[in-house]
Amino acid sequence: MRIAIVHFHLQTGGVTRVIQHTCEALTDAGHEILVLTGETPQQPLGCNVKIAVLSGLGYEERRDGQTPDALAAAMLNSAREAFRTAPDLWHVHNHGLGKNLALPGALLRLARNGQRLLLQPHDFAEDGRPALYRRLRNQLADGDIGRLSALLYPLAPQIHYAVLNARDLDFLTDAGIPDANIHLLANAVSLPGPKIEAAPTRTRSEAGADGQRLWLYPTRAIRRKNLGEFLLWSALGNEQDHFATTQAPQNPQEQAHYRRWVALATELDLPVTFELGNKVDNFQDLMMSSHALVTTSVGEGFGLAFLEPWLSGKPLAGRDLPEITRDFRNAGIALDNLYERLLVPLSWLDVGRLQADLSAALSTNARAYGRQLDADALTKAWQSMLVNACIDMGRLNETAQEMVIRRLHSSPAERAELTPTTLDATSSPEVIATNDATIRTSYGLSSYGQRLESIYTGIINALPSAHFDHADGDLLLNRFLAPERLTLLRT
Repeated sequence: MRIAIVHFHLQTGGVTRVIQHTCEALTDAGHEILVLTGETPQQPLGCNVKIAVLSGLGYEERRDGQTPDALAAAMLNSAREAFRTAPDLWHVHNHGLGKNLALPGALLRLARNGQRLLLQPHDFAEDGRPALYRRLRNQLADGDIGRLSALLYPLAPQIHYAVLNARDLDFLTDAGIPDANIHLLANAVSLPGPKIEAAPTRTRSEAGADGQRLWLYPTRAIRRKNLGEFLLWSALGNEQDHFATTQAPQNPQEQAHYRRWVALATELDLPVTFELGNKVDNFQDLMMSSHALVTTSVGEGFGLAFLEPWLSGKPLAGRDLPEITRDFRNAGIALDNLYERLLVPLSWLDVGRLQADLSAALSTNARAYGRQLDADALTKAWQSMLVNACIDMGRLNETAQEMVIRRLHSSPAERAELTPTTLDATSSPEVIATNDATIRTSYGLSSYGQRLESIYTGIINALPSAHFDHADGDLLLNRFLAPERLTLLRT
């Protein structure tokens, strides 16, 4: 097969890693690969992978002013130069995110000319990215969501979609994409060797005295990673417990929230080391030196954080995200010691202020997406956060979370009112070994390549049609904006 892969850039990051895995799996199987990108890559993708840099594929702020027709022609010309013919299939990442306003129209033109497409959204403008969504709606569709849907979510036999998780699969099928045209395509996982032993490093001395238990959160501590909840657990740790994160956020908009947590940890003398990943010589050794890995994130795409610990022979503790981990559990991965909610007594909080913050966030979110807020939105959101007389820590904003942390720091005995009361890292060696083996089998490069080939073959064998329909973008937006899904850390 001749496959053309498309993305705005090949900078270090999640999508680039997916493309690297795709190239490796497909070239190993003998397929021809061309990657079209808007910027010169920082590093090669492999000796058998061709790369074409088209400035028209770059981010909107940096790309040239090509029209969709011109971009489609440039893409096709580049593919013909590389393959001496048109590709069998175009595999396109994040086409509808709003990062490039010419790309959706260019892809539609390719499809109308009989080209076969696999569109893979890793992220959605409808999901917490209102500025990108407004740009798409206003500049591409003059505010008409129906017109926008026809551009972003076209339907034809030669157009298929690939999604990372069952949540996205549910949302897009509910919006009208036929089951035959949408595929669950979990990312491949980078696999370390089958047996890893930690080498002596300075990681333990960085984290604390020898003999301490290191609870490591491998994350770039952006807001949705829910650092406040991680600090709560540090405030309740035993004398031998030490907690650490690995990286600081890079986005300037994240800095104020991050510095707030660093300042609080310093003020309360919490047993936390920030940015430990920058203070060690070997990241894998750091993982191996930990007692357990932790996640408190309130939002993920694929959910790599739920898989990587087991590959390092370590248990995972912390917050579950059922709409993400459902796929992992279905594959046979045991995640039984994670909690879905961390419940704290509502009486510990300023309920009036919290409800006002929630109401303001709902209104702001609705306005940002050009929607009218339903009269019962606040009630739905509030009720979804409560269990009896308790509220989920992960649904709170930083102000409310700080109140909880300060209270528990001054009165640790009140942890008895939490549910759960401790981080659970009690996975047995047998569970760790089984999870490791399952991940290697189900999410390794070989399985990923076989899944890709199967999806590609089905699309290539489809008979192109001149009749086009589209999914219901309005319904999709409603699913993402449901009040019950609102988390204040993502507003």
